[in-house]
Amino acid sequence: MVYRVVNGKLINVESISNSSNNFTKYNSKKSDTTFEKILDDNLGKNAGFSISNHAAARIKSRNIEFNEVDMKKINKGINDADEKGAKDCLILYKDVALIASIKNRTIITAVDKNSRTGNVFTNIDSVVLL
Repeated sequence: MVYRVVNGKLINVESISNSSNNFTKYNSKKSDTTFEKILDDNLGKNAGFSISNHAAARIKSRNIEFNEVDMKKINKGINDADEKGAKDCLILYKDVALIASIKNRTIITAVDKNSRTGNVFTNIDSVVLL
């Protein structure tokens, strides 16, 4: 779908072109989506990431610990990869290798220094060195 912003409101272009009276369609309150809401949603989009159950289990079993500063740096790595168009990424941070789905903003697995010897990482299109 294609949208256009009209006076701070997001309007579906299809519904405008299908309407015989654009002014009436614009004044209707059918759309709850405002420009401000979309902007807030997109600004918040880059503010965090999730950790899959599999990755959480690996982090716990391998005694990997991240503090708030570490999480912010990993988030920055995900944002950098997203800006470059990456889809699935290997993030190397300190002594940990993280596989992340950039599109879903999710850490898929984590491997510590002792466990990564002999591993082969496949289906990644980028590497971020932090």
